[in-house]
This record gives sequence, structure tokens and C-alpha cells, in this order.
Amino acid sequence: MSESFRTTPPDQPWSAAPNTGNGYHGDRAPDPTDAGEAGKVLLVGILGGLVSAAGYLVYRRLPEEQKQRINAQVRSAVAQRITEIRQNFNI
Repeated sequence: MSESFRTTPPDQPWSAAPNTGNGYHGDRAPDPTDAGEAGKVLLVGILGGLVSAAGYLVYRRLPEEQKQRINAQVRSAVAQRITEIRQNFNI
């Protein structure tokens, strides 16, 4: 790179930023809270799976009439949301 594009004065050496935004942090030790965050994400994923499985089991036992009503409500809610998104993006 030529000196004309250099943002620091020529007498200062090039220096790397401690956090370049790409996940690499140089010689820093790994942050111990990263493992805790991963554990929380895993826990939320497992709980979400359990809740959805329980909801499916309840839905499966519903009478056909209630299933049809739920399907109609979900379809109308999804169609309404799609319409909102199209209006927001002027599609």
C-alpha cells in the first residue's frame, strides 16, 4: 500500500486494532462468559423444542372442527403479515 493512503503519520508504525470485528482478537484469552452464553442458547433451544412438541401433541388430539378453525386463523394471520411486509417494502 502506498504512503499516500496511510491514515497515520509516516513516523508511526502500522498497528493492528485489538478487535477487527472478524472474531479474531489477537493474543487475548478466550472470554469465559462465551461458554455461558452458548449454554443459554442451548437451553433456550431445548425448551423451545419441548414447548413445540407439547403444542403439537395437544393439537393432534383436538377435534377436526377446532383444527380447521386454528388453520384458518393461522392462514389469515400469515396472509395479513405478508400484506404488511409487501406494503412496507412497496412490492
